[in-house]
Amino acid sequence: MVYAWQPACSIELIRLRARVLHEIRLFFYAENVLEVETPILCHAIGTDPFLDFFSTAELTGKQPSLYLQTSPEFAMKRLLAAQTGSIYQITKAFRKGELGRLHNPEFSMLEWYRVGYDLRQLMDDAELLLGRLLPEEYFSEPATRLCYADVFQQYTGLNALQFDLECYQLVAEKRGLVDAIRLCADDHSSWLDFLFSHIVQQELVKYGICMIYDYPACLPSLARLNTDNPLTVARVEVFVNGIELANGYYELADPQQQRQRFEQEILIRERNGAERVQQDERFLAALQNGLPDCSGIAIGLDRLLMIISQKNHINEVLAFPVENA
Repeated sequence: MVYAWQPACSIELIRLRARVLHEIRLFFYAENVLEVETPILCHAIGTDPFLDFFSTAELTGKQPSLYLQTSPEFAMKRLLAAQTGSIYQITKAFRKGELGRLHNPEFSMLEWYRVGYDLRQLMDDAELLLGRLLPEEYFSEPATRLCYADVFQQYTGLNALQFDLECYQLVAEKRGLVDAIRLCADDHSSWLDFLFSHIVQQELVKYGICMIYDYPACLPSLARLNTDNPLTVARVEVFVNGIELANGYYELADPQQQRQRFEQEILIRERNGAERVQQDERFLAALQNGLPDCSGIAIGLDRLLMIISQKNHINEVLAFPVENA
């Protein structure tokens, strides 16, 4: 057998990646944000019902497992609780079963946290950084900022904050989305994700850079509830040319609320037949000690490189994608 040993992407793309990482570090150095490093292999993993992960048990068959992290979030928040101040990290992350035009099971991520920032300040921060990294044509005007409920109503005609199953099903049928009823059943969050990805997201191409903020409370992830509207959480996602690039939160700091969310997600995982996981007690202990008021966001660097270099497939910006690793 003859093995293909050459990198999948061009040397120019490898150099572009190096320049982008250099610009990111220059940005955060000037902002006095500390670069940190946290473990990729940890004793616990997130409970997100829709993320799958790699564990050492798959290799050794032994328990307890160690897990390749899907995000450095929990470990970085443990550092924040230890009073590091604002921090950032460029790291590898791993998500099992994610493979396609925009996905590789191993990918590069930039994640940062700003102490004392609320969600609006975090959005400003992300726009400022992207202004240094993306081509100039993206910034002929400021990024478009749209409330989730407003943009969902605009393109689906549905109320994202009040779930009416019959109305949601009717929209899916009219749009020819026949799998929606089977896949989403009567789960509001599943319906929102499905209709957003199949209807709303394709409309975001027209905005160039678009920030969708204040997500429905049934899609909380690790964001805190908005005090002025508890039906929503302080969460933002950044889209460029309709591609989801970043996900950020005004961070939930209440350990009891966080534990309850973990418990709910574990129940959903069990209902869906996903692999059973335990709550990250070290992370919860850090919250109990006290997480400073902060906001954080993560950017997929491989997707960012796709956008900058105008490539259509993630393999075109990776030296060794999983098929060639």
